[in-house]
Amino acid sequence: MKIRYSFLLLMTTFSLFAQKEDFITHYEKSGFKETSTYDQTIEYCRKLDKASEWVHYSTFGISLQGKELPLLIIDKNSMKEAREVHQTEKAVVLIQAGIHAGEINGKDAGLMLIRDIVIHKKHSNLLNQITLVFIPIYNVDGHENFSAYGRINQNGPKEMGFRTNANNLNLNRDYMKADAAETQAWLKLFLTWLPDFFIDIHSTDGADYQYALTYGMETFGTMSPQLTSWQKDVFIKYVDKRMRKAKFPIFPYVGFRNWHDPRSGLKSWVGNPMFSQAYTAMQNRPGLLIESHMLKDYETRVSSTYEMLVHSLTILNKEYYHLQGLIAESELFVSNEKFRAKKFALSYKPTSDSTIVKFKGVEYDIVKSDLSGGDWVKYSKTPKTFDIPYFDSQVADKQVFLPEAYIIPQEWTEVLYRMKLHGIETCSLAKESKINVNTYKFANPRWNTSPYEGRQVLEHFDITEVEEERLFRAGSVIVKMDQPTAKVIAYLLEPQAQGSLIYWGFFNSIFEQKEYAESYVMEKLAREMLESDANLKAEFEEKLKNEAEFKHNWWLLLNWFYSKTPYWDSRINSYPVGRIMLKTEMEELEFTY
Repeated sequence: MKIRYSFLLLMTTFSLFAQKEDFITHYEKSGFKETSTYDQTIEYCRKLDKASEWVHYSTFGISLQGKELPLLIIDKNSMKEAREVHQTEKAVVLIQAGIHAGEINGKDAGLMLIRDIVIHKKHSNLLNQITLVFIPIYNVDGHENFSAYGRINQNGPKEMGFRTNANNLNLNRDYMKADAAETQAWLKLFLTWLPDFFIDIHSTDGADYQYALTYGMETFGTMSPQLTSWQKDVFIKYVDKRMRKAKFPIFPYVGFRNWHDPRSGLKSWVGNPMFSQAYTAMQNRPGLLIESHMLKDYETRVSSTYEMLVHSLTILNKEYYHLQGLIAESELFVSNEKFRAKKFALSYKPTSDSTIVKFKGVEYDIVKSDLSGGDWVKYSKTPKTFDIPYFDSQVADKQVFLPEAYIIPQEWTEVLYRMKLHGIETCSLAKESKINVNTYKFANPRWNTSPYEGRQVLEHFDITEVEEERLFRAGSVIVKMDQPTAKVIAYLLEPQAQGSLIYWGFFNSIFEQKEYAESYVMEKLAREMLESDANLKAEFEEKLKNEAEFKHNWWLLLNWFYSKTPYWDSRINSYPVGRIMLKTEMEELEFTY
């Protein structure tokens, strides 16, 4: 019996060892030099699902090339539906890797951490108060654009994916305009799970320094004061201390005031909501941007990311209830009329204020290149700590009072579709109505001369605020501001906001003149107008004196006279979206839901 018992014990031990060996990732098997392919990743995810009741493999969409967008849901109680989790007090943490598929350390770090939790039962306490939702590869088509030459300034892995999706769109510029199929699937996933915390994992571009990992969070004013303080005073302080103890000191994700030159000073910025963590901030959810340092070897990048995930999840397990309360308060506040009683910042600008910080860089020289004629930055291998100014203070730049509601004519279908994608609640005007609205007139529009993210963006315009009575047809869409998505609504519909739909070209047609006057008509009419209108004549003479192009371009000159006639299309350069400022105006309207 003793022999049989010993044999069974030996076989059980061997079986457990073999099982654990079976869960070594491709990254580990390669000696920390390679990352898995898409198919290998999916196979590994399915294996985790089969081995543990804590893991559920799913998908959340289909890429342009027909690949499934993979998703792992990890929960100690085997919950796999958002509605189940939302009925508990557990926090939801959404982690994504591979939005830039060449920067793939998040996939390997995430899969190892999940393996350690569910197979080895190491760090299993990280699931005590948290349900993990993990996207191992977001940009799956870019991931399979596999090559050793994906990123010229990156130290491994041996082969990697490419930055953009199959349509050459950068998904981390697409959160507001939501052109990509992947983005639209992600927004649906986000709205389904409404995570309490979000993590997006990248590798940097840029300069050389000692840090294996830098981070970004929206701590400059775009979130509620309570959530901003929590990020700075609780979350960042905790992970900073723990990462230093783990021999991976971290630093904020910064730029240099002069490109590649740390001595010129460091600068931070308020994120544009076309980026991931800035977008989740607009949705009242803290987002952590992880940027492993591209010049470190791949093993160091994966290991530092693994540590950052462990410590982030540790503090979130401690703070989950507090964080959920802060999020609820923030949603209530942005839905309240008190939020609209003060001006809302549409963009920010840095101040001249700075503090001296210690930055762990490396010795470097800047020489004038005899090849290009530009500055050639030559980094050494010698570590050096610099005492340099850090410009991390931001103030509101463009600001507006937000309305009680926006009204959008129903023909702007692409705009309305985007509103729906972002989870924005709308209703419709029940009958044709004349409504007093505040809106905008534009002048001197100028588009970027080359495409940006698949669109011809409107990079400049002059804007004038106007009040007028407009007739809106039944079916026009009302977007009330008393909802948690108020900041997203404002950033989409306020023309001067970063990432607005007018910036992305959704309203380009309003700037097009569609009717013209023949010159033989205007030559006669222009003279009659000058004779009968002294004010017009003075304005004309002023333009002749100050605008050389106008004076010497007969078409511009005659078209200007045409613009002063009743035949001119008044909709040109006029924003079709109305802003209903008064509650009393809203109370007089009838809606359908």
